[in-house]
Amino acid sequence: MATFLRPLSYRYQWIYDGFSRLAAIAVGGEFRFRQLTLSGIQFQPNLQILDLCCGSGQATQFLVDRLAQSGTGSGKVIGLDASVRSLDRARHNVPAAKFVEGFAEELPFADSSFDLVHTSVALHEMQPDQLREILQQVHRVLKPNGIFTFVDFHQPTNLIFIPGLSLFLFLFETETAWNLIQTDLVKLLIEIGFQEAKQTLYAGGSLQVVQARR
Repeated sequence: MATFLRPLSYRYQWIYDGFSRLAAIAVGGEFRFRQLTLSGIQFQPNLQILDLCCGSGQATQFLVDRLAQSGTGSGKVIGLDASVRSLDRARHNVPAAKFVEGFAEELPFADSSFDLVHTSVALHEMQPDQLREILQQVHRVLKPNGIFTFVDFHQPTNLIFIPGLSLFLFLFETETAWNLIQTDLVKLLIEIGFQEAKQTLYAGGSLQVVQARR
């Protein structure tokens, strides 16, 4: 699946971003969309944050801003991605963060390194075995009681949203996205060893935010 727009969106980020901003209207706009994963999370002093699969840094900037606004003292935001091109854009877009090249299923960080691991609309790109490996790596690098929070696609619970999500997945995504919306991610996180996992649905169920605690 996917169309010619998928490779073009990797080359020209504004194509994907433009469609994503349109889609974000369903939850109140891009700013609201970026805040969904952080709902209810208290930022503590010296927070160590990993933005996993950070792309060109759109969500990373929100994490940096939230950390600065929290007034909790020094902290650090690290973005990780496997794409050199995306990381070059991210370093330009978000100079306040540190960026590392690497694969999500082989995180180049020590055990218990982060208080918060965040990822935005990236897990749907992964094959099932790869997804499990990534979640295991997230569990490893989180500190005890650390939080993993992410937003991604979900099977709509409101029929009105099915055509819009189906069109977006058809234009930009592959079969892995369709696999993800049929996966019980809360159950998978608990199987891997997270203490608890909470799922909240938005946009007629077409988006899910999950917060899981190690």
